[in-house]
Amino acid sequence: MKKDWNQVENSSFGKSLTGKINRANGALFESWITASCAYYEEMGMACIVKTPEPMKPIKSLGQGRFVACFTKKGQPDYKGVLCDGTGIMFEAKHTDSDRINQNVVTDTQWKSLDIYEQFGAHCYVMVSLGLVKFYRVPWDVWKKMKELFGHKFMTEPELEPYRLLEKQYTILILEGIELKYGNTETAPITI
Repeated sequence: MKKDWNQVENSSFGKSLTGKINRANGALFESWITASCAYYEEMGMACIVKTPEPMKPIKSLGQGRFVACFTKKGQPDYKGVLCDGTGIMFEAKHTDSDRINQNVVTDTQWKSLDIYEQFGAHCYVMVSLGLVKFYRVPWDVWKKMKELFGHKFMTEPELEPYRLLEKQYTILILEGIELKYGNTETAPITI
């Protein structure tokens, strides 16, 4: 008996496979962002690092390997500082859909982004659609999706103003961010 893909996709095997693919794509997107962070550090423009997942080793497997469990919900994926001294924090989210849902940012991540934003940091959600198109959505826009778009998700056309450019296989995650050099008499400089 031949099954169609919808039956397989909705089965526990299909959901497991889809979950593995999504996690792998999300990890690939994060590796590209990490490479972009290294590019900006090399250029002397920023120092941004991946936030380690909070975990506790519970059993040694030898040779530096271990079994661990998460100790609390994760913070946003990346934190750092720009060359003008201002902080930056962002969460990276990937989807193979044509839209990104607001609720993919956890309550813990939401709270951290709010706090950093209140202290003057640049805060964003970096979005990958299908590992082909990339966006930097300002945190204040992300929080107001319902108010701005009439729903709690963003479609590709709604994401378009936040589209990121690429240069030699590097996602230019910081292009267009205005730096504040502390001198209010001069115009801000843009990366």
